Amino acid sequence: MYEQLKAYEGRAAATAGVGKDLVNEPMIRHWCEAVGDTNPAYAGPGAIAPPTMLQAWTMGGLSGHSDRSGAYDELFALLDGAGYTSVVATDCEQEYLRPLRPGDRITFDAVIESVSERKTTRLGTGYFVTTRMDVRAAGEAAGTHRFRILKYTPAAVRRGAGPGGPAGVKEGGRSLRPRPVINRDNAGFWQGVAQHKLLIQRCRECETLRFPWLPGCNECGCQEWDTVEASGEGTVFSYVVMHHPPFPAFGASDDAGPYAVALIELAEGVRMVSNVVGVPYDKVRTGMPVRLEFLRTDPELELPVFRGSEG
Repeated sequence: MYEQLKAYEGRAAATAGVGKDLVNEPMIRHWCEAVGDTNPAYAGPGAIAPPTMLQAWTMGGLSGHSDRSGAYDELFALLDGAGYTSVVATDCEQEYLRPLRPGDRITFDAVIESVSERKTTRLGTGYFVTTRMDVRAAGEAAGTHRFRILKYTPAAVRRGAGPGGPAGVKEGGRSLRPRPVINRDNAGFWQGVAQHKLLIQRCRECETLRFPWLPGCNECGCQEWDTVEASGEGTVFSYVVMHHPPFPAFGASDDAGPYAVALIELAEGVRMVSNVVGVPYDKVRTGMPVRLEFLRTDPELELPVFRGSEG
C-alpha cells in the first residue's frame, strides 16, 4: 500500500489555478475584524493583506476548483478504497515572499509533496499527506503554503448513537474531547488553566493584549511579554451551532449535540473560541453576557468554558 501511495509524490495536485477573486479590501477588512487585528498596514492607502491570508485567496469555496488534478483524486480514491475514509487537517506551514495588495491576481500550482508511512495516532491509523502550493501574485512568487492532513481509519467508534452514524472516538467506554496541542508558545496558557486562571499575553513594549498566545506582538514586533489574568466577564461576539457530525463528547449528556461554539469577547478586549454552557444551544445569542468557568471533561482534561444566561 505504501509503495502505491509513494508513487504519487511529486505529481501535480493543481495546475495553473486562478484565485476566484482579486485581492480586495472587503475580504481584508472582514478577516481583520474576525481575528481582531487592527494593524494599520492592512487599511487605507497603500494597504497590504495580512500575510496569513495567503491561503484565503486560493480557496475554491463550496463550488470548488475545476483545476484539481486527476492524480490528487486518484490518491484519495486509493486511500478511501483501503478503508482510510476519515480525514483531519493536522497543520500548515506558510512562507511569505512578497506582500499581497488589493488588485493582485492570484495564481497557483500545487503538488503532492509527500505521503508518510502508515502511522498510528489516538484518532486512528492512516497516512499523512502533504501538499505544497506555490502562490503567485501578478506573476511574481508571493509565497508557499504547505497543508498536511491525516487520512485514517478511526481507532474506535460508537455507531448508532444518533442520526449521523459514528458518534465519536471512545476510550474506556466514554467519548473524549480532542486534546489541545500544547507547545512552547502556549504552554503557559495551559498551566494557567490547570490553576483555574485564564491568562492573556501582554506585550512588554507596547502593553497590547493578545489572544491566542503568540511568540511576538502583532503591533510592535516585540518578543518580550508577561500575562494578565482575565476577569472572566465577557459577551458572545458571534457563534455557530454544530449539528453534524454528531460528537457526544460535546453534548450536554453524551447525546452527540447539537452544541454551540462561540467567539467570546472578553472584558479585556481580546476574543477566544469556546463553548457556551448553561443554556440550550438554540438560546445562545450575539451579545449574551457570559461568565468564565472551568469544565472537567474527563480525568485528563479541563477546559475554560463560558456560562450564559437566558435572561
